[in-house]
Parts: sequence; structure tokens; C-alpha cells
Amino acid sequence: MENIEFKAFVSRENEDGTFSRKIENKTTAELPEGEVLIKVSYAALNYKDALSASGHKGITKTYPHVPGVDAVGEVVSCTTNDFTEGEAVIVTSYDFGMNTSGGFQEYIRVPAAWPVKLPRALSMEESMILGTGGFTAALSLYKMEQCGQNPAMGPILVTGASGGVGSMAVSILALNDYEVIAASGKQSAHTYLKELGAKHIIDRAEANDQSGRPLLRTKWAGAIDTVGDNTLATCIKACGRNGSVAVCGLVASPKLDTTVYPFILNGVNLLGIETAETPRNIRLEIWEKLAQEWKPQHLQQIKEIIQLEELDGYIDQMLAGNSKGRVLVKF
Repeated sequence: MENIEFKAFVSRENEDGTFSRKIENKTTAELPEGEVLIKVSYAALNYKDALSASGHKGITKTYPHVPGVDAVGEVVSCTTNDFTEGEAVIVTSYDFGMNTSGGFQEYIRVPAAWPVKLPRALSMEESMILGTGGFTAALSLYKMEQCGQNPAMGPILVTGASGGVGSMAVSILALNDYEVIAASGKQSAHTYLKELGAKHIIDRAEANDQSGRPLLRTKWAGAIDTVGDNTLATCIKACGRNGSVAVCGLVASPKLDTTVYPFILNGVNLLGIETAETPRNIRLEIWEKLAQEWKPQHLQQIKEIIQLEELDGYIDQMLAGNSKGRVLVKF
């Protein structure tokens, strides 16, 4: 195999403990071991990538490092029978982009167990607009429905609704005929959330009960929570009988202080949403749903396409809380 030279976005730890980021030339010989070599077409910028690029040791332990937890591209070579040359594949989850070299480079090499064949009904660009956020939202609804959740039970609350996972959840729920209550602290996002399909929009304070009561009157039939802490406790306490609360984020805090009463009196299901090690058969099923009946209708409206040379500035914007929509790096 020819040793190919390419560009990569590299984060390095300096001698004084600070971190710097720049585009460097690398070769395929420097890539980690794996059975599948892929030429990247698009990679998506996530908040986790911004943290990794800035030296967050809770995400990436060793530097220099190439971040990027979402990538899509064409197979260059595969040493197993899983993929053929030229086949389009999506790479997300597992350790990709965290402690394994990620998608912000023109070539990646990964284990054969990691890529998923790009569904026919989904373009490469669309797959990255969806990315980990879309997959997480879809997996949340998938697990809720496994526990019996259905639109006839009543509305579903989505917390952090204007964020990446939250906005995808609003859209996917609405596509599946659920009445969506979107909780957001951003007044400017109300029109956007209604366009995604939210029927009701509440301030995030309404999903953050301060009464201290172990149970509340029913306000929703289930919830997808991206916030954690007391907001998650509120989701649980105000959930209707036999409803499910999917936990997929900790924007506020990883803490949870509640009682067993919602579970033993109302039969509430608390569902953990962990995407990194989702079984392959479920992973394939989720991507097929996202390509077809669960495909959000707003994908083209929330994308912004940039070049690798522009990535550093967009990372700064994201860390400052000024990012909007989905930023895709095109190679």
C-alpha cells in the first residue's frame, strides 16, 4: 500500500501545559492500526471535539491528537471481507476521535467493527449533519418505544431542546406523531423549535422544579433529557404512569438527586443512552431509520460547510457558546 501524505488538524500539548492547534502534514503510515483505510469526505464538529482540541484530559488523555468523533468517506482498502474499495461508510462512536485519531484529517484508519455502510437513502453530507447527535436522539426514542412509549400516552418533553441532540430529538419525535414540549433557555430559538415540530415551548426553569417534592402532578408522558442534575429529577417526578425518561446528556451536571417514588408508584422507566458501544445490529437499524422514516426534514437548513483551514476559528466559537446548527468540514 502506497504511503499517502495528507493534511490533518492536530492539537498538541506545549511544554508550559497550554495547548495549540494547527494543520500539519501526516502520512498514512502514521495512522493507528486497523483493517479499514478510509478517505474522508466530511467530518462534523461536535462540542466533544472542541473540548478534545483544547486539551480536555477527560476526553483525550494523550497528545498530539487529531479530534473528530464523526466522519464519513470512501473505503480505500480493507484487509477483511467487511467492506469493498470505494464503498461509502460512516464512522462514529467507540473510541473514534477521543483517544483514537479522529475525523479532522483527509485519511483515517479504524477497526473493521467500527464503520457502518452509508444507507442508500442518505447522502454523505446528510449523515454528518445527523452525526452522533442524530444517532443519540434516535436511539433515545428507539429505547423508549421498546418500553412501550407511544404517542397516545401524551406529550414528550425534550430538555436542552435547541442543542444538537435536543433539536434532533424534537424533529424525530414530531415525525413520529408525538406531541413535543421543548424546554429551552433561548428565547431566540422559539421559532426554530416550532419549525422542527415542537407543539409547546417552555422556559427551562419550568423543567427545573425547586419545590423539593418527591412527586409532581403529571406534566408529560415521557422525556428525553440532555441536561442532567435537577432538570433530570424534574423529568422523572412529573412523568406519567409507565412513561420513559431517556438520559443522554449532562449539560448542567452529572448529579441526580431524587427518590424511588416515581419508579415504584408510577412505573417510570429511566433509560441510559450510551451510543459508543451500541450493539452493531441496533446501530445498523438506527441508521436505516434515520435514512428513511426518521429522517429530520430540516437538515439542509442547519448545516454550514467549511474547509479544514477554518476549523480552528469555529472551535473557538463553539467553546464561547456562539455556535449554531451543524458545522461540517468538507475535504
